[in-house]
Amino acid sequence: MGGFLDKPKTVKHNDQGEGNKLLFGVSSMQGWRCEMEDAYYARTGLGNALDDWSFFAVFDGHAGCKVSEHCAKYLLGSIISTEEFKNGDHVKGIRTGFLEIDEAMRSLPEFTMNDEKCGGTTAVCAFVSSTQVYIANCGDSRAVLCRQGVPVFATQDHKPILPEEKERIHNAGGSVMIKRVNGTLAVSRALGDYDFKNVKEKGQCEQLVSPEPEIFCQSRQDTDEFLVLACDGIWDVMSNEDVCSFIHSRLKVTSDLVNIANQVVDTCLHKGSRDNMSIIIIAFPGAPKPTEEAIEAERRLEKQIEKITREEIEREQLTDYVDLLKSLQNKEDIEGLPPGGGLHSKYHVIEHTFKQMFPDRPCESPTH
Repeated sequence: MGGFLDKPKTVKHNDQGEGNKLLFGVSSMQGWRCEMEDAYYARTGLGNALDDWSFFAVFDGHAGCKVSEHCAKYLLGSIISTEEFKNGDHVKGIRTGFLEIDEAMRSLPEFTMNDEKCGGTTAVCAFVSSTQVYIANCGDSRAVLCRQGVPVFATQDHKPILPEEKERIHNAGGSVMIKRVNGTLAVSRALGDYDFKNVKEKGQCEQLVSPEPEIFCQSRQDTDEFLVLACDGIWDVMSNEDVCSFIHSRLKVTSDLVNIANQVVDTCLHKGSRDNMSIIIIAFPGAPKPTEEAIEAERRLEKQIEKITREEIEREQLTDYVDLLKSLQNKEDIEGLPPGGGLHSKYHVIEHTFKQMFPDRPCESPTH
């Protein structure tokens, strides 16, 4: 599953776009992990008869990045080329597309030529048409749909301890130990992971690890604000409610979705996430718009945090950044902190203030 670095890699990969009255922003960061195993795909307008459709997906690889990167390239094509999808049965088409790419990868040379395990990946994806949102989930990456600042729909993570998942694992001759499949794999559904898919008398979706996605269809509404697709590096430290309320509040301050996605990733890092982190925010026409009132309130808040930081440094005679953060942890009652993000989402203000006072001192993230 990958080891950890001495300090996190915080350089972000960003992407953004618009089309079909949608805006999207992507942020992806390696963080504390030794390797970046996440991948994503985002596209508005799928061409031909699907020009008013858009597709977004996040893949969280494990035991390497080969499977996640392959699925980011080919899952969309695998789905829209199915006869079911072409004929308008989109739910069946999505399911078939998942199962077919899983079966096809099994025989590809890059996954079978050497003795190394090819690993696997979770997948969460969304097709957005003019009237519907189709969401498919396989593993523990998650999709959350937000209306009026609250989550109205979320996928369920496929964990081995869920009764239905546990039953399938036991029926395939496996066990769930330390909340993992056979004590090793933390997800019960994934693409790849062929070491867990070798029970000959069982079907493709009856193996220890299943490639079958759960698929949901949501009718679009005028009150839809945004859809979030993210890997578990985000959800490990922020709840559905946290993420929705945080993004909702940020949209009142800026329309830059990449900026907001970066803020989510940074906040999760400061909250203690040790995993790779990737998030796609898809904004609908009903998303909040920036207001002068919210922007001015944000300016006042950041000035207040700067003032509190300076006072804390002087009163406690602090010269170490980590000590400063520890000392400020009891300041969560500052009025106007972003909901869901709290003071962690304003560490950049604290860091900037510290650097002004101690330009030669390091501002390294605390280990957790």
